[in-house]
Amino acid sequence: MKFFLFTILSFLAINGLQAQNYSIQNTNNAVKFKIKNLGIWVSGVFGEYSGAIVFSPENLPASKFSVQIKTSSINTGIELRDDHLKKEEYFDEKNYPIISFVSTKVTPSNKKGTLYMFGKLNVKGKEVDISFPFSALPQENGYRFQGQFKVNRRDLGVGGSSVTMSDEVTVLLDVYTQKG
Repeated sequence: MKFFLFTILSFLAINGLQAQNYSIQNTNNAVKFKIKNLGIWVSGVFGEYSGAIVFSPENLPASKFSVQIKTSSINTGIELRDDHLKKEEYFDEKNYPIISFVSTKVTPSNKKGTLYMFGKLNVKGKEVDISFPFSALPQENGYRFQGQFKVNRRDLGVGGSSVTMSDEVTVLLDVYTQKG
């Protein structure tokens, strides 16, 4: 009898630690970027993305993030600039229609309420390892993930050899998900 109870309780505990699948919602999300150009901050947003997220705050090693962003969805508020950024020197949307990120590891951090994401960012066929802190705020039937990271645009072949544009780009994430 004790063995039977132990088996049932173990099964329930293991199932409680299983990661849940979440889908990215198409509303209220933001994948923003900002960079200095001629000493002035320029910002923009990517408006179309999709992905698969498996997340469990109780079992972080089982968590996985895979996100794809359409390069054609770039929006800086200036159509001429957007068209320019879609060209070969920048995002080359004809040959590389997707920017992707795949996590390799999610860990706790020393700061309460903050986790740490490790993964691979792929832009224009060039892949770089990135890591950054993020929060996972429970929402009705899902999570709101927020974080930011910096990346060197030259490592990704974006912007060519421009000397007026900073090498460092800041990417800000604010992504809502739902179970399912």
